[in-house]
Amino acid sequence: MKITTTGSLGNVAKPLVKKLIAAGHEVTVISTKDDRKIEIEALGAKAAIGSISDEAFLTEAFSDADAVYTMMPPSMGPGNMIDNIADAGQAYANAVKAAGVTRVVMLSSVGADAAAGTGPVQGVHRVEKILQELDDVNVTVLRSGFFYINFLRDIPLIKSKGIFGNNYKGNDQLALTHPEDLATALAEELQAEGNGFEVKYVVSDVSTGDEIAGLFGQAIGKPELVWTHIPDEELKQGMLAGGLPPELVGLIVEMGQGVRSGIITRDFFASGANVTGQIRLEQFAEEFKAAYLHA
Repeated sequence: MKITTTGSLGNVAKPLVKKLIAAGHEVTVISTKDDRKIEIEALGAKAAIGSISDEAFLTEAFSDADAVYTMMPPSMGPGNMIDNIADAGQAYANAVKAAGVTRVVMLSSVGADAAAGTGPVQGVHRVEKILQELDDVNVTVLRSGFFYINFLRDIPLIKSKGIFGNNYKGNDQLALTHPEDLATALAEELQAEGNGFEVKYVVSDVSTGDEIAGLFGQAIGKPELVWTHIPDEELKQGMLAGGLPPELVGLIVEMGQGVRSGIITRDFFASGANVTGQIRLEQFAEEFKAAYLHA
C-alpha cells in the first residue's frame, strides 16, 4: 500500500511510520520542517515538506495514496487556534476529495464528542465533523486519552518544589494513552478497509491524579508525593509567566475544567470505557523514573 502520514516524526508518528515500513508499505511523511527530511528518508520513507493548511500541497502529497493518516497539532498559531485547526481540517478534507483518497484514519481525543467546554479539543471536534461529511471515503477516528508522556513535563516542578498536579481534582477519572499503543492501533486501521465513518477509543489505562502521584512517587523514591489541585487562576498565571500565549493558556485551563465537570471523559465512559492498549500506567512509571533520574 501507499500511505501518507502527517505529524512528521513526532511521538506517535515516528513509531507509526516504522511499523508501516516494517510491514512493507510505501510511506510518505508530511513535515513542516525541511531538516526532518534526512531523518525521514533514513527510515525508508519519502519526505513531503509543507504546511497542512496548504490544500494544494496536501493534494499532491495525498496523490496515489491508498490511505492517509491525519492529525492536528494541539495549537496552530498564536491566535484563533480553534478556527485554524478547523481550517486545516477542511484543507485535509478538500485534498482527500481532490486526490481521490478512499481511506482516512484520523487521530482525535477524548472529549471530541463535545462541541464546547473542552479547550483545544474543540478543534478536533470540528475536524471530526468535517471528515464525517466526506462521501465514498471510509473514515476511522481514533480518540486517544491524555498521553502518558505529558506527565514528563511535570518533572522540573516535582524536582524544584515537590508539586505534581493540575486544575482538576485528584479523584477525577482520567483516560490515558501510551503513544506506542496509539501507533499500533493507527497502523492496524491504516491497513484495514474501514466501514464508513467510525469512532473508536484507544486508551491504555484509566486512573486518577491521586493514584498516578502515588505510583510515580514510589517509582522515583518520593513516597510523599501527592496530587495537588491547582486553582484555575494560579495555573493560568504560572503558564503565562512561562511564556505561553494567552489564548492557549485559556484553552488549557478550560480543558482541565472539562475534566472536572466530566465533559472530557463522558462519552468514553458512556461507551463502555474499554481499555484496548497494552501498556499500563505501572509500566510507564518506569519510563517516568528513567526520565526523572536523567533530568
